[in-house]
Amino acid sequence: MYSVYFILSHIPYFLTVLFIVNMVIACTIIFLERKNPSATLAWIMILFLLPVVGILFYFLFSQNLSRKKIFKLTRFEEEVINTSLQTQITEMKNGEYVFTTEAAKRWKDMIRLNQVYGQAFYTEDNKATIITDGNQMLDKLLEDIENAENTINIQYFIIKNDPVGRKLIEALTDRAKQGIEVRLLIDAMGGRQFSKRTACIRALVEAGGRVAFFFPPKFKLINMKLNYRNHRKIVVIDGEVGYIGGFNIGKEYLGMKKKFGYWRDTHLRVLGGCVQDINARFLMDWRFASKEELILSEAYYSDIIKAGCTGVQIVSCGPDEGKSQIKRCYMKMITSARKNIYIQTPYFVPDNSVLESLKMAAQSGVDVKIMIPSMPDHMFVYWATYAYAGELIHSGARVFVYDKGFLHAKTMVVDGEVASIGTANFDVRSFKLNFEANAFLFDEGEAYKMEAIFENDMADCHELTKSVYRNRGLVIKFKESIARLLTDIL
Repeated sequence: MYSVYFILSHIPYFLTVLFIVNMVIACTIIFLERKNPSATLAWIMILFLLPVVGILFYFLFSQNLSRKKIFKLTRFEEEVINTSLQTQITEMKNGEYVFTTEAAKRWKDMIRLNQVYGQAFYTEDNKATIITDGNQMLDKLLEDIENAENTINIQYFIIKNDPVGRKLIEALTDRAKQGIEVRLLIDAMGGRQFSKRTACIRALVEAGGRVAFFFPPKFKLINMKLNYRNHRKIVVIDGEVGYIGGFNIGKEYLGMKKKFGYWRDTHLRVLGGCVQDINARFLMDWRFASKEELILSEAYYSDIIKAGCTGVQIVSCGPDEGKSQIKRCYMKMITSARKNIYIQTPYFVPDNSVLESLKMAAQSGVDVKIMIPSMPDHMFVYWATYAYAGELIHSGARVFVYDKGFLHAKTMVVDGEVASIGTANFDVRSFKLNFEANAFLFDEGEAYKMEAIFENDMADCHELTKSVYRNRGLVIKFKESIARLLTDIL
């Protein structure tokens, strides 16, 4: 009885302390973190409507990396990169650069944007293979791993500790035993089923391979950086073969999980000069996560044989810079479109700038088509996606819902000339919170293939029309309203 009385008598003190803590956090968000106004208001709403839960969410989700550049270059590396970029920019500006495709000529202003804002080289000696099936992707990757002669650099957001994930790691272990230099980088959250003590990881290290985890938790069961994950999926073999795209490694990505059924994703296998840029991205991530002393120019040691004539830029972004380079690429493609825009994304939660750009394109007569999944893997994000899709429909865009399985592709193709394949979704998380990487292709042939893939997928979709959206139930409307309030922190 005394304990109950003691607890009740101290409730006012507890509430006072809770209020003070909330006020301190709110002031920190407003005056020190300087988030955008909508994100600030969303956090303040959570803190004061759900005080205890709000404080927990803040410490798990709200750290600010925008003032912490974590991928630091040496002075020599900066000089080499800046000099090479400036030489390429000057050649294009003076008309001295010979483009191999009409698409590259048409989109040279976007190439310039990526050079200046994203420090992205442009290469046009590439051959690209688009892969849309997980089994085909894994089979080809394992074949390339088996044929590796010198190095395997491999990085994934998610590798599952299941037969598929272990098969990949065992393949890497076999190659490490044969003297191949193997580096495996896994995001600590996406790869949380593994640790340095996991049997297959330990076997890889004992065979001579190297393993690192991106942003591992300081405490065993709690990761205080839930929001800042390395979402990139990139592989480079012998400095000659590169992979980039949406597939992770696990049973569901091969369509072997009943919950999702067929997994529809898009990945890119590339040969040519852009492989060096993918490798440079890997080495920067690896250098940070592993603390291994590496010279970034190692990415450019191998001689690249001309593989084709597809123009490619590899653009990456992350919360440490606060620049949203990939989002700016998306906006450039959208605002420059003359005929059509085809987008596939599992999560469609754009900020106002991207949303207004798409509305403007649709209202200007551009054929805007967006494809989203019919099932959620993240409930709040799913209902926010549905809400924004409904808003676009009323501006003249068309939205298609993929019914065959789960749509996880992150692609855009514009005017049959330029396309994007990569890891970045059309959502605030990819624009501001995750570390991402995309390949931008300037080639009519590859863009045509992307259009054909989109149109083939439409056969497995139903259209979300104005009438269907208008007749949704009150429960769905309520879910959409709550999800939209949380857009900036989803």
